[in-house]
Amino acid sequence: MTTMTDTGVTTQVYRVFIKATPEAIWDAITNPDWNERYGYRGRSEYDLRPGGAFRADASPEMQAMGMPEHLLDGEVVETDPPRRLVQTWRVLWDSDMTAEGFTRLTWEIEAGDAGIATLTVTHELEAAPKVARQVAGEVPEAGGGWSWILSDLKTLLETGAPLAG
Repeated sequence: MTTMTDTGVTTQVYRVFIKATPEAIWDAITNPDWNERYGYRGRSEYDLRPGGAFRADASPEMQAMGMPEHLLDGEVVETDPPRRLVQTWRVLWDSDMTAEGFTRLTWEIEAGDAGIATLTVTHELEAAPKVARQVAGEVPEAGGGWSWILSDLKTLLETGAPLAG
């Protein structure tokens, strides 16, 4: 779901139900050995302390297609494992999107009945319209944004294999 207000503040919210424990979902998000196995197959690293660094790197395949080594950077704002991670998030592969600055990303994980947890990703994209289009999956031939990443994460956790390949 995407909402826009008169002030130009855009917030995108994605919610997915995953047959996994909150701990498994937390690890899939924050552990590089997990997070390089879904989405765009880049490796993300977190220093899980307030003020700690976040960085996502391009996979070798992405680099072979011309992407830079470092795709994203940011800072950890808040952690409450395995329930909540708040971070800043900035695109580095495109100078126009880099110029839009840091956005705010919140991951919330809630345990549910029958071993099904809810993962809610809220991406606050104030003054970042190019980034908003990118993460919404609205840029042709640039992937499916958060919907693709979260669908792949869910599939990997539930089946042991990613959506593609």
